Amino acid sequence: MPNIKSAEKRVRTTAKRSLRNASLRSALRTTLKKFETSLAQNDVEHARVALGIATRALDKAATKGVIHRNTASRKKSRLTRRFNTLNVAK
Repeated sequence: MPNIKSAEKRVRTTAKRSLRNASLRSALRTTLKKFETSLAQNDVEHARVALGIATRALDKAATKGVIHRNTASRKKSRLTRRFNTLNVAK
């Protein structure tokens, strides 16, 4: 346990932020999985909607500092590329 008052506050702050980051990361993974399942079912219309939601979630996570902005950009690019291959196949 910290003895200094500012260190005690840092422990509280870190715990609060860790909890928030974990929940945001979990929600992000859920939206990405929903997109993956719609791709697996070859449902183009549902995949289009899920791609928009996933892109927005990635941008929000990058803005909040949960993931790095380059990571978000890379994931968005890969998701869009996978959606486009499905769209061309139809």
